[in-house]
Amino acid sequence: MVIPVIEPSRYAAQLEAKRERIERQFAPFAPPALEVFASPSEHYRMRAEFRVWHEGDDLFYAMFEPDPDAPPQRGRMAQRIVRVDRFPVASRRINDLMPVLLEAIRDDSLMRRKLFQVEFLTTLSGEALVTLIYHKPLDETWEARARQLQETLGVSLIGRSRKQRLVLDRDHVWERLEVDGHEFVYQQVENSFTQPNAEICRSMLSWARDVTRDSHGDLVELYCGNGNFTIALAENFRRVVATEISRTSVASAQANIVANGLDNVHVTRMSAEEFSQALAGEKQGRRVAAMRLDECEFSTVLVDPPRVGLDAASCEPLMRYERIVYISCNPDTLAINLTQLTQTHRIARMALFDQFPWTGHCECGVLLERRQTT
Repeated sequence: MVIPVIEPSRYAAQLEAKRERIERQFAPFAPPALEVFASPSEHYRMRAEFRVWHEGDDLFYAMFEPDPDAPPQRGRMAQRIVRVDRFPVASRRINDLMPVLLEAIRDDSLMRRKLFQVEFLTTLSGEALVTLIYHKPLDETWEARARQLQETLGVSLIGRSRKQRLVLDRDHVWERLEVDGHEFVYQQVENSFTQPNAEICRSMLSWARDVTRDSHGDLVELYCGNGNFTIALAENFRRVVATEISRTSVASAQANIVANGLDNVHVTRMSAEEFSQALAGEKQGRRVAAMRLDECEFSTVLVDPPRVGLDAASCEPLMRYERIVYISCNPDTLAINLTQLTQTHRIARMALFDQFPWTGHCECGVLLERRQTT
């Protein structure tokens, strides 16, 4: 990766460049005015990972970036090591922990030997989970010392090595997001996907709540993850049925339903393709029966697919719904999907969320409404 150079005074200009790019790219679809949501210009990432570099007695965090001046290695561009003493992209909590952690283990041969990576997961409220990854087995002696380190740092600690995962306290943090006067609580598990930019996540949830306000009928959500949108949108619908293929994410989503006191949400482990089969009556079984699909009147579908977007076969079922809320982490695949979806729907709202400042990455939200036939 290329480590971004942060110059807060230039943030407005870089965001404006992204706005212009998205407006040009999507002009053929005749969307309404683009809604733009800015990120904090620094300390916006709630998670980060670093290699740990050992040079004699020295120990430091490292990242890698392409080195165009060095000869290619195995047909790929060579990379150079970049020492990272502070990382303004990451949360203030991560930046506070980085030097304290290294100082605590620098002279501790047990804790530093064969340590090659550190992962941080934090929240806006200051919770922190730190994972130490080793090229050696972790034994009871390591665990006892790690518990002391956990107490010293005031974090939850996990140790990993080949075929080992030692959770000393817990494997998750609890994020609390204030959105439109509501507090939503989310369990976020180590090594599982969560929205990295918490402030932009709040903006995304607020926007999604706004575009689905005064909804009628029920919501179906595909690729729901840990229930990020599911939880926040539940009050806008009579009932919400959400699907996700990751077992860990489904478990977190179900924990989040309980934590937020919701009784109108059902999350099941099922792919989007399987759900389409269930809706068509082509798939039966315990999971299908638990969704009580015969009681639902789905008016709205929300999709938040991976960067590859959706294929044509996956887009087709979406076109049956009155409204489509499409959250995209890749404008290029979004544009391809909109070419198909706008055959039956029009873009009623469109937003740009600056999830990753100082990069070319753009996150978009689109509300599509079925075209009126005459």
